[in-house]
Amino acid sequence: MKIQRIDTYSDTRFSQKVLYQHGCFLIDNSPYEIEIISDFEAIIRGNDERLYIPLIEEFRFYTPHITKFYNIRGKLIKKYPLPQILNIPIEQIQPSQFYVDQDKITAIRNFIHTPYDIIIQVMPYKDRYISLDGHTRLYYAVLNNWNTIRAIIDTTDETALEFAQEAQSRNIYSPKDIILVSHREYQEKWNHFCDDYLKKYDTK
Repeated sequence: MKIQRIDTYSDTRFSQKVLYQHGCFLIDNSPYEIEIISDFEAIIRGNDERLYIPLIEEFRFYTPHITKFYNIRGKLIKKYPLPQILNIPIEQIQPSQFYVDQDKITAIRNFIHTPYDIIIQVMPYKDRYISLDGHTRLYYAVLNNWNTIRAIIDTTDETALEFAQEAQSRNIYSPKDIILVSHREYQEKWNHFCDDYLKKYDTK
């Protein structure tokens, strides 16, 4: 079984709303959707319900704050414990990414309207936090002059710390320092950095 997350905003096999949320997947080339409907709930759509549990596990790698999953008939498929949600000042967050994709900023405007709509994953770092994901949402908060966002504590390997340190070497100490680039630039610059990092890591 192969699960592939769809990373584009244009695909006629999926709902546009869910494409904007990055909740679209292919499982062995068949389309499946996970639509977020609240802070902690989502609906799953797809032909084979036997594949829902592995799909949920894949989805929660990106969105661990979603803890209740239903099928299209409203039946509860899977439930997880609710994580503690913190309110964190933007300036207390150290990014682990350097660039933000303009296309992603355009997409999240469709479902993020207030700072309450933002929940990201962070890791404690000295007296601050490292953002593990959600850099587009963080930058969007900066654009809207929102001073506080919501977050959950998560853990990861040393990669996030190394990326955060690299961000600091590029004078990126808070979400307002992240660089907004075109989709093409984002793919070239960020993907190039990640590829070089993985090559270096593989030689250790």
